Parts: sequence; structure tokens; C-alpha cells
Amino acid sequence: MKPRRRAVRWAVSVLSVLLIVPRYAGNERLPEIGAEPRVTIVPYVPAQGWPERIGQLVPLAGYKLRSHDPAFGGFSAIAWRNGRAMLLSDGGNLVSFGLRDGQAIHPRGHVLPGGPAIGWDRADRDSESLALDPVRGTAWVGFENQNEIWRHSPNFRRVEGHSAPGLMRNWVRNQGAEALVRLKDGRFVAFAERKPGRRSRYAVLFSGDPTAPGTKAAPLRLVPPDRYDPSDAAVLPNGDLLILTRRFQYPFNFSAKLVRVPGAALRPGAHVRGEVIATLASPIMGENCEGIAITQERGATIVWIVTDNDGMPWRPSYLLKFQLR
Repeated sequence: MKPRRRAVRWAVSVLSVLLIVPRYAGNERLPEIGAEPRVTIVPYVPAQGWPERIGQLVPLAGYKLRSHDPAFGGFSAIAWRNGRAMLLSDGGNLVSFGLRDGQAIHPRGHVLPGGPAIGWDRADRDSESLALDPVRGTAWVGFENQNEIWRHSPNFRRVEGHSAPGLMRNWVRNQGAEALVRLKDGRFVAFAERKPGRRSRYAVLFSGDPTAPGTKAAPLRLVPPDRYDPSDAAVLPNGDLLILTRRFQYPFNFSAKLVRVPGAALRPGAHVRGEVIATLASPIMGENCEGIAITQERGATIVWIVTDNDGMPWRPSYLLKFQLR
């Protein structure tokens, strides 16, 4: 093969990889979010409009989130604290802002001060889940690749503890601690994205803070809807869990199902099943639904869902707001 033709073919191959593979796939240092990122929010309405109901959800609002900050996006978890949304990316970055009249109020960027290993590539900082103490504001972050849980101060400026739970040690890398939720009684549940079989997924029930000495851990199994994987979970006012599950279909389409699990079903050794209360799919939402949070507004239960653009800047991040009936 002539040198020029070989060089052209090599360049085309490299360009194809760069176009297809998201930025987080390699070992290059991940970008860090700025302290005051500019966040643009525009309304989102499906092409055919919002239906009156989606299962047991009533659509209230939809937003597209964008920013020129290279670290913005890739959101895997959402939480609310003191009237501000907190969006955690799978690169160790967190964006917080108030939401008023469809505008982002005082956006702030936070970089997690610590995490597994020593670098800042995806394997070290694949932060996929977030749980908050509603009183103190302490934050727990689950890292998927390393299957570790780290506890951070309320302002995310220091690490207060971390652990690598034994029951999570053999979870498959990149398919591990996808969801972490703090129950109303102070217990925690962590869910793996995949394995051990087609119909069930690993989970661990912690008697308390999973990073504290003496906390007991017991195995659970989650049985999600067929071909769906858990991506996040949140606690409803009565103590039930609302688990967000998603499915990927080629060439590039996602769907999501929300599963309601009775709180009483969360017992050591249990195989947990729940009721599907809503399905999000094209043309309403065909993006990667990764994070879920629950808030209360004037006695109504509000469900928030955020999407992950998988590190592809041409795809916006969506924030969806529903009322649970």
C-alpha cells in the first residue's frame, strides 16, 4: 500500500473513532467544571406535545440544559437541597442551580475533592449515584467502576469517609454501583447496573452509613422489567422506592420504566419486584434517563428525571418534571 494511501486510511479511522466514542471512553484527564458555569435552559416539549398522563405521571415541565463549559453534561444523578438542583456527572463534577421561571439561578460548579484511585480518567471518577442526608446535607457518592462509596461534606469540599463494601467487590466493572439511595430510617441500598443474570440484578442493603465502621451489609436481588437495568432510585414520602430503569436499543435509542417497590419489601436476602408505573420512550423521550429525585410542592409529590448525554456535546441534557398521581 502506498504511504499516502495508508496515511489517509489511518486518519479516517482515527476520525471515525473520535466521532463515535464519547469523550469519557479514554484515559485522557477528564475536564473539571468551572466554579460559575453559564447554564442555558430552554423549554422542551415533545414533537406531538405532552400527553395528559404517562402512566401515573402527569407532565408538568421539560427543559433542555446546555453550557459551553466542556465538563457540563454526562449527568448520572440528581438531588435537591434547599431549593437547588444538584446534578452529578459521571466525571466527578457537580452542577447546582436554582430553577425559577425556566431559568437557572446562580449556577455553581463543584469538583469532587476525592475518589477511587489517583487519576482523573473515567475508571477513577465514574461517579454514578448520589444520596443526601436531608438534615445535615452530607453526601454519599457511588463510583461504578471501582464499586466504592465515598462520603462528602455538605459543601463538597472535603471527604469524610469511604469504603469498598465486600458484597460489591465482585460486581462487574462499568456495570456496578449505578444507584445509591438513603431510606427514611437511615438505611442505604446500592444497586448494580447488570448481573448476576438476565432477570435479576445485584443489590446491597446497608444497616446505616455504608462508609461507617460497624455498618452491616446484606445482599438483595432486584428483578427489573425484562431487558431493563436500574439507573437510579429515590424514596417516596411513604417510604416506597421509585426505581428508574432504562434500556438501550440500537442504533441509538433509549427507553425508561419507573418501578415502584414497597419499602417493606427491602429485607435481607429478598428478591425485590415492583410495579411499573410509567414508561418513557420515543417520541416523548428517547434519551438516556439516568437520574431521579423526589420533592414535595404544596402537598404534591414531584418526580424529577435528568438525562445523560454520554459526553456528546451535541446532545442536550434534559430535565423533566412530573407530578405523581
